[in-house]
Amino acid sequence: MLHEANLIFHTTLFAPYLILPEGLQIPVIFGRIQALNSYTLFMPTSPEPVEFHSDFESKKKKGVHRPIFSPIFSRESVGKIKPSKVHLMVNPYSGKKKGEKVALEAKKLLEESGILVEIYRSSHPGHLIELSANIAANNDDVFAVVGGDGSMSEVITGRMRNSEDREPPIVAFVPAGTGNSHAYDLKINGVEDAVSRIVSGRIQELDISRVILTEGLPGKEKDQMTWYSHNLVTWGLGIDSNLIAEKMRFLGPIRYDVGIVISILLNRRRHAKLILDGHEMDSDFTLFLIQNTQTGGAGLPLAPGASVDDGMMDIGILNRMRRGAILKAFGLLKKEGRHVFHPDVVYHRFESLRIETPIPTAINIDGENIGTTPMDMTVLPSAVRLLV
Repeated sequence: MLHEANLIFHTTLFAPYLILPEGLQIPVIFGRIQALNSYTLFMPTSPEPVEFHSDFESKKKKGVHRPIFSPIFSRESVGKIKPSKVHLMVNPYSGKKKGEKVALEAKKLLEESGILVEIYRSSHPGHLIELSANIAANNDDVFAVVGGDGSMSEVITGRMRNSEDREPPIVAFVPAGTGNSHAYDLKINGVEDAVSRIVSGRIQELDISRVILTEGLPGKEKDQMTWYSHNLVTWGLGIDSNLIAEKMRFLGPIRYDVGIVISILLNRRRHAKLILDGHEMDSDFTLFLIQNTQTGGAGLPLAPGASVDDGMMDIGILNRMRRGAILKAFGLLKKEGRHVFHPDVVYHRFESLRIETPIPTAINIDGENIGTTPMDMTVLPSAVRLLV
């Protein structure tokens, strides 16, 4: 990217350099040479990459130590509540249709703890958005989501679309989906553990992102829409593999691995303009892994540097690579996030992002294939409260 800066400087035909106050010399790129000139200078800029340190106590795999991971939460708990009512938002089809069974077990345990419970059941994709948006809730009510990352995404989207300015909603996970990346990061171990965290009422602030994109996948685009992401947003090979994986749900979690292998073998060319906090990168890319949480898919450590309350999102950029290099990068990824040390992987943090592509390209939000480019993304710090 070329960065524009207006400067006043002295120069001569024999000294084509700017002498800045700090003593830094940089060559004149464009312009007219005069004794004193108001000058517009263009300089290449790029966002600063995040650098990882190796965990030397880990065993080397493929010649690389694993990176030192950031804490899931970078700040202390903001306090506790005593939930009086839980809105149990249920995707009965999640986790090979075990959502209903999990919901009934959670309801029983919550009621035994003296908490009022009301169940809302989703009947089709997007239904939890409508249901959650129309609930008249008190500030200390809890939206406990029985399902996966996509179900939580719908509930948060419903509440945030209703009004971003009201008190941040309180949410909790009761994992029942096949992905459950966010719950995996929180190390929630089953229904009893999930319910005990709701009952304990300990709150951590959670960043989310406002995502503006076109509804519908390529060839079936509709109108512009706004979605809210708590987990991840994917573009490129990642969503290609997810689209393939969705056709093989009968395989369970292993379908993600199968989808990745098929996508790597196809290795389609993908061009995009990526803008991170005003810094522009226009090139061919393999994949963008945009993360709030550290994991995605079936527990894949996609973003070792991510914390969910640091006011930033993380992005791993996989530049255009040959099949062999992609296979190596994904091999390192599955080995505890070692892909961040691959020479064709660049890692950044950002507050705002935009993706533009020559033709509409699919976007996956929180595990669901829901839209296409162009896409704008803005971080909303501490917009949700999470029971942990």
